[in-house]
Amino acid sequence: MKYKKLEQTWRWYGPSDPVSLQDVKQAGATGIVTALHHIPHGEVWPLEDIRERKAIIEASGLTWSVVESVPVHEAIKTKRADVDQYIERYKTSLRNLSQCGIKVVCYNFMPVLDWTRTQLDLEMTDGSKALYFNWIDLAVFDLFILKRDGAPADYSTSILERANDKYATLNKEQLNDLRINVLMGIPNEKEIELETLRNSINEYKVIGKQGLKENLKYFLSSIADVCTEEGIKMTIHPDDPPYPILGLPRIASTLEDFNYIVKEVDQAFNGICFCTGSLGAGMQNNALEIFEAIKERVYFAHLRNVTKDDDGSFYEADHLGGDVNMFEIMKAISDENAIRDVPIPFRPDHGHQMLDDLAKQSNPGYSAIGRLRGLAELRGLEVGVTGNY
Repeated sequence: MKYKKLEQTWRWYGPSDPVSLQDVKQAGATGIVTALHHIPHGEVWPLEDIRERKAIIEASGLTWSVVESVPVHEAIKTKRADVDQYIERYKTSLRNLSQCGIKVVCYNFMPVLDWTRTQLDLEMTDGSKALYFNWIDLAVFDLFILKRDGAPADYSTSILERANDKYATLNKEQLNDLRINVLMGIPNEKEIELETLRNSINEYKVIGKQGLKENLKYFLSSIADVCTEEGIKMTIHPDDPPYPILGLPRIASTLEDFNYIVKEVDQAFNGICFCTGSLGAGMQNNALEIFEAIKERVYFAHLRNVTKDDDGSFYEADHLGGDVNMFEIMKAISDENAIRDVPIPFRPDHGHQMLDDLAKQSNPGYSAIGRLRGLAELRGLEVGVTGNY
């Protein structure tokens, strides 16, 4: 088999990102994954803003390869009365991106919250710091900060007991830190208030998992014509973590979920962002099995790793460490990439905060040096797997 290289990309949060485009070039990436975070959710992305961002990227000798993400407004996820208005705006944003030659869009359909962690600075044995999701801490938040109705029924007796014991040891500052971490939501968005979260939880209680699946199907069916006409590939990001939390349903967590998404809107534009870390956090998930089942629809990949404990809590591990066999994953992705006309873009994800970055402010999981290490390891693994220098 004749291998060609995957496209090496890097997530960049725009001009305000502490990690500069010059840093990205020194890390060895060629493609940029970014979004217009200054545009409020649900508003149209103006053509002028897209062109401006693209020009900044290209002036640095890089390419805007993937949009991550064009956020899906809650009115679409819940299919409120004004859903079609928001879908029309979304379609206009897609057309504007296409006009600028940007054709791959990553998005998620997670209710209310984006990725969720309970700690952003778990210290590793080598002194670096990692993102952490701990079920006991989440239960403390759910039971004693959010005070969600019916919350105890969602946890095992063991976790409830340990959550009660831990809550008794926490001071006001520690509880506030936990609240901030869980409610961090999407970068550059206003923090979600507790009452807003409670109201949304009640709304999704009525919608349920099946209702949310139908709403995703409605969204994809509604944008299908535009995506097909413009040659846009949509890639849904797996739920992170890949199981229900805080009473909110999940619909992009398992092999069954992705088979449903691909088959219910069985058109080429409807793709998957293959995230090994999100999928690897699922106790029953086999990331390689999921990739093999849906690989023809994988248009983008996040390669990172996690280490889980017995109750399903997990921390972000080294890119080549953790529970996901990254050698097998890289081999499978490289095999698929070899038969593609266009290389699959991938990026390192959620690197450890380490070395000089320990003293710097950065977006959680997106400091420079930990991701540089991850990209170097993944680049070397790709060469080892394919023999393609």
